[in-house]
Amino acid sequence: MKPELALKTLPFAHKKTQAGVSTPLLIGLVVVVAIAAAGATALLTNIFDRKQEAKVTTTRLVEVTQDTTDAAKWGVNWPKQYDSYLLTAQATRTRFGGHGGSEALPEQKIERDPWLKKMFLGYAFSIDYRDRRGHAFMLKDQEDTARQSKPQTGSCLHCHAAVMPLYKELGGGDAMKGFEASYKYSYKDLNKKLHDMGHGHSVTCADCHDAKTMALIVTRPGFIQGIQSLATSTAETPFAPSIERWRAGGKDQPYDPNKDATRTEMRSYVCAQCHVEYYCSSQMPLTFPWSKGLKVEQTEAHWNETKFASGERFFDYKHAETGAPILKAQHPEFELWSQGVHARSGVACADCHMPYMRDGATKISDHWVRSPLLNVARACQTCHKQSEQEIKTRVDLIQQRNFDLLQRGGVAITALIDTINAAKKAGATPAQLNDALELQRKAQWRLDFIAAENSMGFHAPQEAAKVLGEALDYARQGETIVARLGFGVTKVAAAAPAPAPAPAPAPAKKP
Repeated sequence: MKPELALKTLPFAHKKTQAGVSTPLLIGLVVVVAIAAAGATALLTNIFDRKQEAKVTTTRLVEVTQDTTDAAKWGVNWPKQYDSYLLTAQATRTRFGGHGGSEALPEQKIERDPWLKKMFLGYAFSIDYRDRRGHAFMLKDQEDTARQSKPQTGSCLHCHAAVMPLYKELGGGDAMKGFEASYKYSYKDLNKKLHDMGHGHSVTCADCHDAKTMALIVTRPGFIQGIQSLATSTAETPFAPSIERWRAGGKDQPYDPNKDATRTEMRSYVCAQCHVEYYCSSQMPLTFPWSKGLKVEQTEAHWNETKFASGERFFDYKHAETGAPILKAQHPEFELWSQGVHARSGVACADCHMPYMRDGATKISDHWVRSPLLNVARACQTCHKQSEQEIKTRVDLIQQRNFDLLQRGGVAITALIDTINAAKKAGATPAQLNDALELQRKAQWRLDFIAAENSMGFHAPQEAAKVLGEALDYARQGETIVARLGFGVTKVAAAAPAPAPAPAPAPAKKP
């Protein structure tokens, strides 16, 4: 059979349409177009669904109010944020801080650095002073610390518990009045009342969010009073342009962070409710010392001008060996951050410690509050385009240098204390030692300011180095003054050798 005839016997073989296109080819084109159309439709539908999902990020299944202190109840409505908050119970560690072990409690700082214990003699921190843990433990660790073996004031709950309903109860509905009265109660009594009321929780959602709108708010009375005091001062506040605008606007009403601050500022203010220096004891209400500014010398000047009801000059404790009236720094992260380049550049605390993350089609703040070094890609590389290793290397260099200065300061303050004690034993009077005791107060304040702050100087590297340099200088000046008194203490202690690098962190468990 001829090939032409064979082809003609096949059904539909190369059958032509009027347009000259074969039927199989036409069918194939129709199928391809149909598949493409279906794919495009599916893609557009998926995009639409994701846009709708992003618009409606929560469905309220339970009602919460500002008095709902159990974060788990908020978690029913906002499960993604709550899931990441739960991760604050995980052990995390960087080379210069945190808790990376599997033991029940973190390592004792006063055992690792004995000069800390020497500095704190006469104060409860010489009994128990440990590395930090995550927010999930902030109340429990305070309740369990051995410092509770000494009388503690109810003011201490201000930054460790979901305390606002308790303040309202104490103040007959007025939280500010309740806060101002809390220092008159013992810690154990107020802690029991907190638990009896059903509010025995660590920091909770209502401390930073409006229950109706989820907008950021500040609730802590100590911060509200402190930031208002700062606003009325003449200190520069480049990190808070809203304060500068309030000052220029006539100051008709007190500065109100919940009304006057920008959202970027609020992303730092909510952290500054607790991560700050403050007085917390039984002689007066809890106080943020910001009337002159946030620098170490400005907060020192505030304390130096503060007097107790007795008329005595303010102090946190008197050193058990020398008798010096000491200022004890708490954890001045906000104060040091305010002096750094990140603060001046408009970078908020949450940008680094709670960076945005994607969960499905939703962008949320990561509520696993932790060191940016444990999350470099989202915390640092959104602005800094260097490699992760380069960023970590730069940070490590900054922290190592401040660590070295801190350790040298520890040697210097120890030498000053020993020198004063030797002179006392040789017969020196308090009047003769007064100048040296004042220098001990100044040196310890600066040394503790950086030791208690949790960034090892990174929040403001040059400011931290300046503060530590002043601490060293004041301690050595004190030694010289005592040596010149002529009580047989003639040799000023030698400078400390360069300290060994901090140990590498223990590997933390993955969530």
